[in-house]
Amino acid sequence: MASTDTALHGRTFKWKFTDGPTAGKIYEHTFAADGTVAFREAAGAGAAKPAQDTAAKDQPAQTKPAPDTPAPKTKFASFEVAPGIHLVSYLSGAGYTLTTCMNLATKRLHGFASNDKEWYPLTGTLEP
Repeated sequence: MASTDTALHGRTFKWKFTDGPTAGKIYEHTFAADGTVAFREAAGAGAAKPAQDTAAKDQPAQTKPAPDTPAPKTKFASFEVAPGIHLVSYLSGAGYTLTTCMNLATKRLHGFASNDKEWYPLTGTLEP
């Protein structure tokens, strides 16, 4: 496997998606030096837009962890594809792969979320 860059290690970003199944929600992502990312819904984030297909309606409701519960960590990879532009990807415990391109200069996100049955293009914004 190609090595991942370390430019994001030790940094935290808030990602707000403007479309897809999590439109309107804000997620805090903390990238650790051990190659893991911890992510969780940020306090005060808006409600997610309901999924457009029936498969999502059949899923059981998920409970939110208590506010002081540490966010779970998962392995991530990132590459700086141009100065200040980072391609980041990880597979969450929920079975979704998120691949996002972060532009630190414009504070824009572009990416894709997918699992074995669903695929969504995503856009959004970020805050360091």
